[in-house]
Amino acid sequence: MGMGNDLADVLIVGAGPTGLVLACDLARRGAAVRIVDRSPAPPRTSRAKGPNARSLEILDDLGVADEVLAAGSAPLPMLKYRDRLPVAETDPWADSAPSPDAPYDRGRLIAQWRLEEVLRDRLAGYGVRVELGREVVGLTEAADGRHVDVTFAQDRTERVRYVVGCDGAHSSVRKLLGIGFEGTTAEDQVMVCGDVDLAEGALDRTRWHQWFDEDGAVMLCPIPGTRTGWWFQAGPERDGRGRPLAPTADGFRRLLARHTALPGRALTRAELLSTYRVNVRMADRFRAGRAFLAGDAAHVHAVAGGLGMNTGIQDAFNLGWKLGLVLAGHAEPTLLNTYEEERLPVAARTLDLTSERLRATLEAIRRPGGGLDAAITLDTTGLGVGYRWSSLARVPDEAPRPDETPRHDETPRHDETPRHDEAPRPDKAPRHDETPRPGDGLPGSPQPGDRAPDAPCVDAVTGARTRLHRVFAGPRTTVLGFGPGSAAVLREVAAAYGDAGVRTCRVYASDESGARSGPGAAVVDDEGHAAAAYGTGAFGDTGTGTVVVVRPDHHLGLCAPADDARSVHAYLRRLHGAGRPRNGSPALVDAARKG
Repeated sequence: MGMGNDLADVLIVGAGPTGLVLACDLARRGAAVRIVDRSPAPPRTSRAKGPNARSLEILDDLGVADEVLAAGSAPLPMLKYRDRLPVAETDPWADSAPSPDAPYDRGRLIAQWRLEEVLRDRLAGYGVRVELGREVVGLTEAADGRHVDVTFAQDRTERVRYVVGCDGAHSSVRKLLGIGFEGTTAEDQVMVCGDVDLAEGALDRTRWHQWFDEDGAVMLCPIPGTRTGWWFQAGPERDGRGRPLAPTADGFRRLLARHTALPGRALTRAELLSTYRVNVRMADRFRAGRAFLAGDAAHVHAVAGGLGMNTGIQDAFNLGWKLGLVLAGHAEPTLLNTYEEERLPVAARTLDLTSERLRATLEAIRRPGGGLDAAITLDTTGLGVGYRWSSLARVPDEAPRPDETPRHDETPRHDETPRHDEAPRPDKAPRHDETPRPGDGLPGSPQPGDRAPDAPCVDAVTGARTRLHRVFAGPRTTVLGFGPGSAAVLREVAAAYGDAGVRTCRVYASDESGARSGPGAAVVDDEGHAAAAYGTGAFGDTGTGTVVVVRPDHHLGLCAPADDARSVHAYLRRLHGAGRPRNGSPALVDAARKG
């Protein structure tokens, strides 16, 4: 893997969390993936404070969640001060607890450099390493639309099948593609940031300390895995004209002495200093031919709610499986159109959400006791993000009209990519009260496009406790069967698609009798959580059974009565072709699972 002997399948530009998650996902699928970064060495930045609940699910699927949990810490209670005195303490997660359908109810604090280290180690396990000191300065899509020529700063041009720009807000890939990045920069909303060391014992490391005064603010959050390291954020010092001054270690000491009860000398080190301005911008498109944008290269927004890195990780998880299926020869290249179709509206909503949370936070800190907890809502967990408006949330027509049938060798061209203003918006998604259409699921149950719920259960063969997300883990589509009536469809699916990246799993009710045998995995829903989460009772009562197709990114593709085999096969054909790889599929490489 890695360089490969000829043409790399995917070149990822940018080795932050977004690029690394995408590289890990593609590498485990057997794709020839390369990842480059123009930095000469891995950055030691702590910028993002960690993955949210949905990103933890993705990291779990990649096999690294246990390491991330061990290296990080739980979100901390927030201690708020006014005029140097503590005035309030708030734990935004006090009323939150894991549930059967969502075992991660909150995110994790971990320095970004440490998360990147974990992901690089996972990637190295697949034989792929980040190529440092490599800057992309040119991109040209070939006339035949089958590859991209990439020019590096060293004047070397190399050929790849696809390029993904994960290279941040100042993305070279985006600029080379000529994709607009419209939005606003709030010059008056400025914050200085850095990683600092405080004298040991200077502050309680079990709290996130926040001083909000009328003339400024200082926020200090302990960096997990360090004895004396803290994330420092503050309103900037200003000159005589009110213009913000650049951050310096001495400036941080003055801010510390002005707003806190600590002396300036308590700050013993300050590095990775930066000035943050609120930017709210989004790319016009997330795709141009064989090139894609993900993460900050595609969208930037207010820091409130901590959704920047998380939205990028979730971009990568959406794109990875689609590229994987196309490269393996299962899916038509038109599947790649659904990346922008699904993620652009999510990015637009995230821009709105974070801007609203920033407004709420700025309003809250005007009052003593207000703090950053105002930015945290259920929306910031990421668990509610879905794609009900997507074409992948619909059963394809049995026989597309001739003029709609994609050619086997068809690659969408630059000018065929849906425009920003044509993309479905989140408010176009099906409403909860819409009458379900075939394959749209049951009233009151998760709908196609929604995140697939987790549920604790028991392995029917070994008797060991497991959960549905563990069944879903790895680079495959999963077909769940509930009720005896689902057995026939599961057998058909296993026979047709078992070698094409599809797994089957029979979910038995605790009171079901008879031999628990058949193709694929089998679990016992001993506490009824799976049936409750997927709303399978209505079909189960009639004895028909239910079949649920779960996409590789853990979103529902289809919920149907088990006697609707046509819909199940039509949906799987969209993702996996006729069940046999057409171009010689690389072997799938399963992540080594822990636990």
